[in-house]
Amino acid sequence: MKRKEEILKSIERELIVSCQALPEEPLHSPYIMARMAYAAMLGGAKGIRANSIDDIREIKKAVNLPIIGIIKQVYDESNVFITPTRKEIHLLYQEGVEIIAIDATNRIRPDGKVISEVFPAIREQYRNQLFMADCSTYDEAKQAYELGFDCLGTTLSGYTTYTQGTKLPDGELIANLVRDFPIPIIAEGGIWTPEELKGVFELGAYSAVVGTAITRPMDITKRFVKAVKFDLEG
Repeated sequence: MKRKEEILKSIERELIVSCQALPEEPLHSPYIMARMAYAAMLGGAKGIRANSIDDIREIKKAVNLPIIGIIKQVYDESNVFITPTRKEIHLLYQEGVEIIAIDATNRIRPDGKVISEVFPAIREQYRNQLFMADCSTYDEAKQAYELGFDCLGTTLSGYTTYTQGTKLPDGELIANLVRDFPIPIIAEGGIWTPEELKGVFELGAYSAVVGTAITRPMDITKRFVKAVKFDLEG
């Protein structure tokens, strides 16, 4: 695997495309996600965010781009589902993804602990692995930085109960993180247009992840249909 510095340099000021489809979605298929990733690469993406070992393996066959790997796994009695336990972390590590993204919110994890209680041991065990903190607030990002995460993402802003209603993309959060922390800040969440993408880079984002607006045609279609109905009924 490339050195940490090389991996991070390769995505600096670049677009990362999230290629994900959950089991209940029409495009759920490792093969389809690999073709999505290939199309994204041809379009100029310099990184891929992907969910599940099966999808990641197929994507690695199709593209030679750094992968932000996650495993979405729902456990009873916990709202944390992005790489929620050490089991998922180890699977991603064994698969050799360049960056492992973890829910770094202050919510209770499936093991009954919070991120500050579990990440120090994870950091110690996987010293050469890049870790991205998926955060929803400034305080969560500050804590993640102090815990030793390699990059901070705004991924979960607007998606936790205490940040619902936040206007996305969360420009204020991005700007504050860029100002205060000397590690890569990855803008993610609610970037729907090229203008919004340009905007987060103007705020100083190191790189940015765009998913639904590029790789989820069902949701894209819904937006167009909603716009038409609003115009006709408004």
